[in-house]
Amino acid sequence: MTDHRPWRGVLVATALPLNDDLSVNHDRYAEHCAWLVENGCDGVVPNGSLGEYQVLTPEERARVVETAVAAIGGQRVMPGVAAYGSAEARRWAEQAGEAGCGAVMLLPPNAYRADERSVVAHYAEVAKAGLPVVAYNNPIDTKVDLVPELLARLHGEGHIRGVKEFSGDVRRAYRIAELAPELDLLIGADDVLLELAVAGAKGWVAGYPNALPQASVELYHAAVDGDLDTARGLYRQLHPLLRWDSRVEFVQAIKLSMDLVGRHGGPCRPPRVPLLPEQEAAVRAATEKAVAAGLA
Repeated sequence: MTDHRPWRGVLVATALPLNDDLSVNHDRYAEHCAWLVENGCDGVVPNGSLGEYQVLTPEERARVVETAVAAIGGQRVMPGVAAYGSAEARRWAEQAGEAGCGAVMLLPPNAYRADERSVVAHYAEVAKAGLPVVAYNNPIDTKVDLVPELLARLHGEGHIRGVKEFSGDVRRAYRIAELAPELDLLIGADDVLLELAVAGAKGWVAGYPNALPQASVELYHAAVDGDLDTARGLYRQLHPLLRWDSRVEFVQAIKLSMDLVGRHGGPCRPPRVPLLPEQEAAVRAATEKAVAAGLA
């Protein structure tokens, strides 16, 4: 982590370990955050989609952030602060600041298909909490698309410092760099890692390092350092797993891979349901192949 930009490098969007009764296992979560850093990751992003934040109580959500900070230090923790209302999202950003976090990640308004004025007002409100904000562009799930021109406006008005780009359209990286050269582009989907790294990404908000941190970190650094021979080989080996990060069942898939490599993935809270047998078989086979190749 350099230049006081804690969103740079490999930040793992952490899966949240649940007990059999679906309560949060905070001890396991603390251990998981520490294990990720020990294995080369630069930090964690709690309370993202992978962390099932939408189905946590406010008390659970706050404690998840505090647990991560206690485990690895606040400068390594960039919580998701998404909420339906801007005031609520700002309160989550303030909670992150009180916990000692170095930055927050924020989706646009997602209770409805917000227009540009609403999006700008939303980011302006949350930025008042005083922490650097990394925008999260996920038009697939939110129906609000932070196109490069809008990102440039948000950055130019001082509301955001970076963007987690999950649109899947790698061409946007070049347009963002033209319009807002100081805005840090973060890889937002595991299965476009190589393409966005080559395009100049400064970080990766990552899913599959929850199960395979060392190989994932090696892949990221090879890609951003321009060691394409190494990067291509690892990317090809890992892509059968990385592509699950862009599928509806990404939480279940990543948790299953965690279980298979000896971590605790465990169950998900409803409305998520277990993988179908054929989905489970595909994830299991790809994970076992990665393990056999020495990538776990």
